[in-house]
Amino acid sequence: MSVETLDHLTHSGIEAQKIPAMQDLDASKLAIELTKSPRKVPELNSAGVWSCKECTDHTLELASKNKLSFAYPSSVLTVTWLEGKGWGTPKIVPYGPLTIMPTASCLHYATQCFEGMKIYRGYDGKLRLFRPDRNCARLVTSSARVSLPIFNPVELEKLLKALMKIDGAKWLPKSEPGNFLYLRPAVIGNGEQLGVSAPPEVLLFVIAVPWPDLSTGWNPSTDKKAPGLKLLASKNDTRAWPGGFGYAKVGANYGPSFVASTEGRKKGYDQILWLFGPDYQVTEAGASNFFIIWTTKEGKMQLITAPLDDKIILDGVTRRSVLELAHERFIVGSEYLDSNIKPLEVVERTFTMAEVVEAKNENRIVEAFVSGTAYFITPVSAINFQEEEFSIPMGGGETGYFAGALKKWLMDIKYGNVDHPWGVIVEED
Repeated sequence: MSVETLDHLTHSGIEAQKIPAMQDLDASKLAIELTKSPRKVPELNSAGVWSCKECTDHTLELASKNKLSFAYPSSVLTVTWLEGKGWGTPKIVPYGPLTIMPTASCLHYATQCFEGMKIYRGYDGKLRLFRPDRNCARLVTSSARVSLPIFNPVELEKLLKALMKIDGAKWLPKSEPGNFLYLRPAVIGNGEQLGVSAPPEVLLFVIAVPWPDLSTGWNPSTDKKAPGLKLLASKNDTRAWPGGFGYAKVGANYGPSFVASTEGRKKGYDQILWLFGPDYQVTEAGASNFFIIWTTKEGKMQLITAPLDDKIILDGVTRRSVLELAHERFIVGSEYLDSNIKPLEVVERTFTMAEVVEAKNENRIVEAFVSGTAYFITPVSAINFQEEEFSIPMGGGETGYFAGALKKWLMDIKYGNVDHPWGVIVEED
C-alpha cells in the first residue's frame, strides 16, 4: 500500500485494512478479451452523448467466475475480490450487462462507491489522464468507508491506462482533438450472502462514457445557452454532516439528494446549494465544490471555499487543483495577473449564507463558480436563498475573470497545451 493511500485513509479517519495474507490488485496479470461486435461512436454533442448511456467497447473488470456472468455486445475492466483470497485477475472484456444475485450486498446495504474522472485527447495528439493518482487514492478511501476492501491505487492507474490504450484511439480519435471521455471506476459488494455485514465478495469495474461538456451552459432540451448556473439554497434537506460520509464518493450520498435537485429544476434552478446547520453553512453545490470570490470589509480580496476538516464535503480533485493554482498564481508579482485579475488570499474555512448575503448587499461579491469533474469550472450567475434570488457578477460576460483564468489553465494542462505533471500521458501503439 502506497504512502499516498495511507495518507488519504488517515485524513479520512479510517485505519487502513491490513491484508498481508491476501492478494493485492496486480495490473501485470491483466487478461484482455476484445469485442467481436464494435459499438458505434456517437457524434459530438448528439442526443446519444447527452443521454450519458453510451459506453466504449470495453470494460475493465475484476470479477469472480462463479458469481457473475456477462453478456457483452461490446468493453469493461473488472476485478473481483474474495474474502480470504484477495483480488483476482483483472480483465478487459466487451462492454455489457452484469448479472448479480438479488441478495447482493450493494442492492440492500449500499456497499458501493465510485469515482468520476476524464481522459482527454490533446491538441498534440496524445491521450492524457488528469491527476489519476488522486482519483485512484480517493476510491480507496471511499471503499474503506463502506467496508469494502482496499487496494494499491497505483495498480488501478495502470489498469485505467490499459483500458484506454485499447479504446482511446477509436473513441477519442487524433483527428478530433479537444475532446474527452468520462471514466467511471466503481466498487460494489456483490456477494450473495444476505446479512448486515461486510460483503464476502466484491467487484471493481471501470467503464468509459462519451460525456457532454456541462461547463458550456448549453442545454439541448431548450437549445439555449445560458451562461452561469442558477443555484437554489437548500431548506430542510442536508446533504452531509460531521461524522458522516460526505467526504467519500459513495452512492448513498447522491440518491437522497435527487429529491431536492428535481424540485429545484422544476423551479428553474440548475443545482442545489447545500447548506448545513442552523447558521446555514455553505458546503457544496450539487455534486460540485463551491467557490466564491469577494472583497472583505477591510478591502482584501479572497477566494473562499468550505474546509475539509469536518468531512462534510468531498476532497475534489478539481477543487484541490484550483486551490493549488490559486496559491501559486494569484499572488503579488505573478505573471498571470492583469487589469482584471488581482492578487487574492486563498481561504478554506466555514462560512455562512449570512456572510454571502451581507457581501451581496454591500456589493463585495466579485464572482462565484463550482468545480468538479462533471461541471469542470462553471460560473454561478444567481443564488436563491429563502425565496429571494440575487445575481452574482460575471465580469467576463460568459464567466468571471478568475474562473475563466482557472478554466483555461486547467484546460491547457489537460489538452497538452502546456507540459505539466498533472497531465499523465497514456501510451498508445
